[in-house]
Amino acid sequence: MNDFTQHMLTTLRGIWRHRWLAIIVAWIVALAGAVVVNFTPERYEARARVYVDTQTVLKPLMAGLAYQPDIDQQVRMLGRTLVSRPNAERLVNDPKVGLLEGQHGSVDQIADDLAKSIKVEQTSGNNLYAISYRDSDPRRAHRVVEGLVAMFIDSGADTKLQGSKDASRFIDEQIKSYEGKLTEAETRLKDFKLRNMGVAGSGTANQDYFGRITSLTDDVARLRVEARAAERSRDSLKHELSQESPSLPVEPTAVAPQLSATPELDGRIDAARRQLDELLRRYTDQHPDVIATKRNIGQLEAQRRHENETRPRATSAAGTGPKAQMAPTSPIYQRLRIALAEAEAKVSSLQGQIDAQQRRIEEIRAQATKAPQAEAELSQLNRDYDIIRKNYEQLVARREAASLGVKIDQNGSLADFRLIEPPRVMPNPVFPSKRLMALAVMVAALLAGAGAAYLRSMMNPTFASERELREFTRRPVLGSLGLVSDPARMAVVNQDRQRVLLALGAYLIVHAAWMGWVILHSAG
Repeated sequence: MNDFTQHMLTTLRGIWRHRWLAIIVAWIVALAGAVVVNFTPERYEARARVYVDTQTVLKPLMAGLAYQPDIDQQVRMLGRTLVSRPNAERLVNDPKVGLLEGQHGSVDQIADDLAKSIKVEQTSGNNLYAISYRDSDPRRAHRVVEGLVAMFIDSGADTKLQGSKDASRFIDEQIKSYEGKLTEAETRLKDFKLRNMGVAGSGTANQDYFGRITSLTDDVARLRVEARAAERSRDSLKHELSQESPSLPVEPTAVAPQLSATPELDGRIDAARRQLDELLRRYTDQHPDVIATKRNIGQLEAQRRHENETRPRATSAAGTGPKAQMAPTSPIYQRLRIALAEAEAKVSSLQGQIDAQQRRIEEIRAQATKAPQAEAELSQLNRDYDIIRKNYEQLVARREAASLGVKIDQNGSLADFRLIEPPRVMPNPVFPSKRLMALAVMVAALLAGAGAAYLRSMMNPTFASERELREFTRRPVLGSLGLVSDPARMAVVNQDRQRVLLALGAYLIVHAAWMGWVILHSAG
């Protein structure tokens, strides 16, 4: 602390030694500062705050029905692009704002300066925006902020609606393109099936060549097992029928006037017809089983007609012959003959199915050379068609969502712009105001004067004590002489001090008066 105190005292003595230089410099700086402050216009700040509510009731209701972009990101982008060159030019060219009044620069320069002066800041989260602008004319600053708020709110709705329309138009163009592609794919698939009918995809579109061969071979093996079982059942019925007597003995006095000549054939025909009805429920008239059953029915009916024609002769002969004493046909025998007829029909049907499947296998094997290539081409066509159809369906669904989005944008906005704080001008000028500038000039002038005196003392250094001389020269000091002041010298010194105090007092009084004038005229 002793060294610091000593250094401060030395500095003050140097400034006091050049006190008049300090006073002159302070007056010069003060006068120059007063001129600058007087011609520097004060700036006023206009500000407004806008809240963007993106969490409206419509947004969750439309989830999954219409495409909803990231509204928060769009609003942030609007906030960043609000201070853009096109918007600045719109404000400059708007006569209501009046930015061109009293300006001497070009429109481009004024627009650049305006874009640099506008501030858009996010406060209290991401959805509250503060818009501010500073200008020497408070009314003009207010009009600029009003224009910015209007553009911010309008651009939100316009940009969103325009984006939805552009998306709908693009999707419509893509749907038209995919409609053409889908038609071409369907035509190629149709032409291929017409060219390769019976080679691939005929009733087995979900199987390849080897799959169809395997399936048909399994069907033939199954039918053969059923045919062998039916043949064994038929043989068993034949054996039982051969052991059963067709007629029963009767009393001599019994008369058989109503003897039926064709009960066996009638039962076989009925069984065959029931089997035909069952087959027609599952197959068409061209099926091998149906054809075989119809042929069997025709043969049985022809046989019955033949027996009916020969019945009178047989009846007359029976009336006089030795067989006149026989009873009608046995019921057990009749049932066995009917079961045998059904077994014969079933065996014939199974054999027809086996023959048809064998012919189908031979046809497929005959096509073995071109079937794999046809199937590969069909798979490629189906794959291309499925991809195009899937994309087309997705585009149609998205078009509906985009159309709903356009209607939502037209009838209501997913983002609600609320003007929390209308545009207003701050009552006091913003920093630096003339009041603060006047005070700063007074302090700066005093510091400039003291600094000039200190620099002068450093250029012509003097020593007030033996210690200062010894420390500066690093040489021993042999001695010193004292100054004896007489009354005349003391009077001169006192007069000089009085003049310094008078000059300093005049500086403070003048500056204080000037500051009061500045305060009165800048109160706004």
